[in-house]
Amino acid sequence: MTAQPVLRIENLSVALVGSPDGSARKVVQDIGLDVFAGETVCVVGESGSGKSVTSFAVMGLLAADALKPVAGRILLDGEDILQCSPERLRTLRATRMSMVFQEPMTALNPVRTVGWQIEEVLRAHSKLDAAERRRRTLEMLASVHLPDIERIYRSYPHQLSGGQRQRVVICMALVLKPRLLIADEPTTALDVTTQKQVLALIQELQRSNDTAVLFITHDFGVVSDIADRVVVMNRGRVVETGSRDAILARPVEPYTRMLVSSVPSLVPGAKNRIEGGEVLQVKALGKTYSERGFFKSGRTVHAAAEVSFTLRKKEILGIVGESGSGKSTVARCIARLIAPSSGSVKIAGTEIAQASRAQLHPLRQRIQIVFQDPYRSLNARMRVGDSITEGMRNFGASTAEANARAVELLNVVGLDADAMKRYPHQFSGGQRQRICIARALALKPEILIADEAVSALDVSVQAQVLQLLEDIRAKTDIAVLFITHDLRVAAQICDTIVVMKSGRIVEAADAESVLTKPGHEYTRQLIDAAPGRHWDFRNFQALAA
Repeated sequence: MTAQPVLRIENLSVALVGSPDGSARKVVQDIGLDVFAGETVCVVGESGSGKSVTSFAVMGLLAADALKPVAGRILLDGEDILQCSPERLRTLRATRMSMVFQEPMTALNPVRTVGWQIEEVLRAHSKLDAAERRRRTLEMLASVHLPDIERIYRSYPHQLSGGQRQRVVICMALVLKPRLLIADEPTTALDVTTQKQVLALIQELQRSNDTAVLFITHDFGVVSDIADRVVVMNRGRVVETGSRDAILARPVEPYTRMLVSSVPSLVPGAKNRIEGGEVLQVKALGKTYSERGFFKSGRTVHAAAEVSFTLRKKEILGIVGESGSGKSTVARCIARLIAPSSGSVKIAGTEIAQASRAQLHPLRQRIQIVFQDPYRSLNARMRVGDSITEGMRNFGASTAEANARAVELLNVVGLDADAMKRYPHQFSGGQRQRICIARALALKPEILIADEAVSALDVSVQAQVLQLLEDIRAKTDIAVLFITHDLRVAAQICDTIVVMKSGRIVEAADAESVLTKPGHEYTRQLIDAAPGRHWDFRNFQALAA
């Protein structure tokens, strides 16, 4: 490391603009950290801790009508970013510092080709001619290990996978070889194998360009794999800073210890034997899509094929696999959000695979689903109480009965009755997911499907929601079909694990057998790709490889 850091933040405070009482409420206060050339500093903390506000302040991307730096300095190679004019900031972005965002689809223009968008950076910040820009762009696409770079160059964002889109965003961020790269949760929505590839890519490009990396994340598995140093934030302040090993193995502050101990282990705990009767039987389930063109028949895609398993009362069965493996397709077929192309789906002996809409209506209350994004799952214009009671009222419950049941369910998920009168935006992400679980339980279903229900949550909130599902399972006979790409979460909560690849089941057994003695090569690849697999976070010690 050089004597002078690439990035130095000194006593940074950021306040809300236009507080009703005229005071400047600080959302980030007295932040200080350094990032040196070739170093990766991970900033961790729960939602609302100030991680992203800090990174946006560095990039000069804070909304001027909402947030304003009120104290401190942000030095990029000794130059104070907070004193720069808008024109100077625009020059510094991409040339000296750049950012990779969490969701590549929102970072890319859907109506421009990938090649055009990467070249836009070069058009704005270099004097290269068209031929040289194209050559440089293709060179960057090759450097991030994308296949068939000429095709990728001509493609639109929607024609690429999530992992490919994130690689394109990384190309845009690094095409001018900036001194500082800020990565804001760039792998949160990716499956473990794609995540491993993207992390390895960032490290490879970092080594070749001696780039300083500020990595924002809530995934301690990622921290254990890539961090040189770790900065822990809570409620807008830095609470602890140290080397990776010091923070993960010897955390000092209670808040840090709570975060680290909330990370699920990859080793499943002891499970009780499931002896309940079968509530779901899936046999030879298949779902086929046909892509059609104007002048030719398109290809046939088998999203799911010959999928068979059973689910018992009180059992939590996990379906794991990469994006595109067919996990969510199977879940949606079982919930009859889409119709299967073939096969059988029986709920307690009742066939629903080919049931008509009229036949499905009375069966809807027997199976409910909780989706990944709770904010999109709730109607922003409806009070929480109305969202929870709507299903009950549709099935004949009186308003009084529905309201009483809703209050009872809110207590079950750890919220009070006052939540009935509030709107979704007035709750945190974890609270919104609790509301979605309460709504799903309102009709007393026999089967609950959780489709990536905790993947976007902080580790501490994730632990709370997982414990909530365990408590609900213990108090009722409900069976849970748990869809996830996170093997740590599957190890924590699942009794049985089904592994899917390319629409088919490649392995199915109890959780301990699958995760400790995998029988299929693909399962072994998933486990090997899991970030931080050599760490037992709960015992604050590194495990032997």
